[in-house]
Amino acid sequence: MSSVYNKSHHPKSMFSTQSIVLANLGWGALALLYFLLFSARIPATNGMERRADWYVLGTNIFEAIAYLGAGVLCLRNWRSPKIVSDRNVWLAIGIGMVSYFLGGIFFGYREIVLKEEPIVSLGDVFFVMTYLLLGIGMILAVTSRRLNLEKWQWIIVLGIGAFGSALAWLISNQPQAIVETQMPTGIESIAPILNWFYIVSDVVLLIIATTLLLAFWGGRASLSWRMIAAAAFSLYIADMWFQYATNWIPNYQSGEILEVFWVWSGVLFGMGAVLEYDASSYRSRRTSGRKRA
Repeated sequence: MSSVYNKSHHPKSMFSTQSIVLANLGWGALALLYFLLFSARIPATNGMERRADWYVLGTNIFEAIAYLGAGVLCLRNWRSPKIVSDRNVWLAIGIGMVSYFLGGIFFGYREIVLKEEPIVSLGDVFFVMTYLLLGIGMILAVTSRRLNLEKWQWIIVLGIGAFGSALAWLISNQPQAIVETQMPTGIESIAPILNWFYIVSDVVLLIIATTLLLAFWGGRASLSWRMIAAAAFSLYIADMWFQYATNWIPNYQSGEILEVFWVWSGVLFGMGAVLEYDASSYRSRRTSGRKRA
């Protein structure tokens, strides 16, 4: 009787874990198809080839919805008393996701509406907040449990950190002539500082993500944190591509295929949050069932 009662009074919701995960996977797949099918350049009035404004707007929409959704899901974890992990972790990551969403809005506004190179803009304030908050959240996640990594695991962490640092250094060692033509007057001193902040932050997040991946591997909450680690890897790939493109490709316009990793990063952060929520809810139900028994 009790099993029948539970089944009849708990219908599947459109906001169930399965529905949200499928929605995230679908959004990531649609973004990939969008980038693949519509990223071709078209002739512009000045004789140069450019991507259509509607296409660039679409890439911004895919990215914005991914990060806004991830922010909502992370903040849901923060507000839930059932979450097993430190709720401050999800507060920091959630605010970071919302900050990235706002930064992307300002970045897209300057590029699409104002037709300006968004080298330094108000969006950078939110991007800086994102990296700081993501770093805090992921460090809290690592320090919330004992790290008993084997020697070979530490070697992997150091190896990925060294590789990520070397790649970032090579990409950031840009030709001075390209930088000078891109920099408007008055921001020459700010842009390099921001550039190096993003590079260092990407490498730090890469190292923390690798540590998270190894620390949570095989645990009960391993799947959610694998998603978070994969999200950080995706963010690193997209950022490194953007560093390369803006430093080495003259007159670069947003919309290349590798920028889909920005969308996937938001999708994976959201999936990590919802999987953590589901695992915590399951553990809470199992615990309450034992108490009733």
